[in-house]
Amino acid sequence: MASPSHRRFGSHGQRQGLVHNDALEPGPVYNKTYGAEETLPPPNTTSNELKRTQWRRSGEGPNMKLFRIKTGGESGRGGIHPWHFFRICFRSSCKASAAVNILWPIVPVALAVRYSLPEQHVLIFTLSYIAMAPCANLIGFAGQELARKLPHVLGVLIETTVGSIVEIILFMVLLSKDQFLVIKAAILGSILATMLLCLGLCFFVGGLYHEEQSFSDTISEAGSGLLLTAGVALAIPTVFQRGLPESNMTAAEIADKTLDISRVVSILLIIAYCVFVFFQARTHHGLYHDIFEMDEERDRDGHKDAAKDKLTLIECLIALSVAVALVTLIAITLVLQIEPIIVHSRVSDAFMGLILVPLVEKFAEHITAIDEAWDNQMNFALSHVLGATLQTALFNAPLVVVVAWGYNKPLDLDFGIFDLVMLILAILTVGRFLQDQKSNYLEGFLLVILYVAIAVSAFYYPNPGHEGAEGSGPSAEGIEAGEKFRLF
Repeated sequence: MASPSHRRFGSHGQRQGLVHNDALEPGPVYNKTYGAEETLPPPNTTSNELKRTQWRRSGEGPNMKLFRIKTGGESGRGGIHPWHFFRICFRSSCKASAAVNILWPIVPVALAVRYSLPEQHVLIFTLSYIAMAPCANLIGFAGQELARKLPHVLGVLIETTVGSIVEIILFMVLLSKDQFLVIKAAILGSILATMLLCLGLCFFVGGLYHEEQSFSDTISEAGSGLLLTAGVALAIPTVFQRGLPESNMTAAEIADKTLDISRVVSILLIIAYCVFVFFQARTHHGLYHDIFEMDEERDRDGHKDAAKDKLTLIECLIALSVAVALVTLIAITLVLQIEPIIVHSRVSDAFMGLILVPLVEKFAEHITAIDEAWDNQMNFALSHVLGATLQTALFNAPLVVVVAWGYNKPLDLDFGIFDLVMLILAILTVGRFLQDQKSNYLEGFLLVILYVAIAVSAFYYPNPGHEGAEGSGPSAEGIEAGEKFRLF
């Protein structure tokens, strides 16, 4: 066994190199690459300064190489190999994700039915809705493969952003069709679906295998605090619209001021999201990196994931491109059927936007987070759940308002009181469950029950107004429902 002095200074050759370097380059030589544990700290260096120095040397600090491919993400191949590409994509990341790939034959069928049977709105909507699942699943899997090749924090951010592509596409297609009510319901519905349904299923599925799971307070407290802040910010235009005292302003003037407030709030929320990303990926990267490293160590089937074949970087980009193109086509088909279904069936705007649209747009992220909770990677799962929710509240929702502003369309953030109250109460409920940094299947079950209760109430919620049967104008029921909506 080497003596302490030998372990400290290394071999004789290294000692000679140390003297030689000192002669050629006067000054401290403590940043030479002898290994962090073999290098003496500079004189008068505190322990915290030493840790920061070692963190920077390790490549994980502010000078880290963000786009360096990690060893765990290397595929051992280059370019594209069709057989490996299709086999890996079909196998996907987990059994549940692989089962969804069985639905791929529905994709061409949905596109064919759209053009061959254009009057069958329910059939087209149903097929398109199902076809969206495998396409969104491919986006999620390709994003996950791409994230494996990047440092932990950047990988989580990239994976969350890629998973939101489906949502952004749906918002933009809905905006092009002036479906403002559905967009606003879908914004809140996406937040509720991820925050209640997805998080509840993570707690429930993880609790089936583990009596109790724990997660870092850094992620839970920062996430729940940002969620509450975003919820209050989204509520400002609605509170302004509904809370004004009696004044001489007309309804049109109030609507114009609410629209201006919504646009300013949207810009502020986008700025807040950029600061959050900078905080997580740059200034406090080391803190989150250590948490994710700990999660990887307790992954139940990490050895199996490491042994799986992986996509190359080019294959990841090709899979993303194909999936985004298909999602765009299917989203257009899906959105074109929303208005006929709302008019000719019992499905309301609230149920369509609050429940149906968010379920399919967040499908890939839900599968990923639930699989991580099953593998006892609760910090990864919580990061995906809270990250996706924050991206919707702080970026995707404000983005569609800003884009509508650019096209001179009057899309604002004036939500219904029902939607807004459900959002704030849900944020407070989730924050309470995250407070103790522990979870079990009972908490997950309660969150899912709460989401189902909201879904039932959204199903019975009336439309603010709809066209009569002949399309000649608003019907009596539509006018009455619209009045109830405004008063509520």
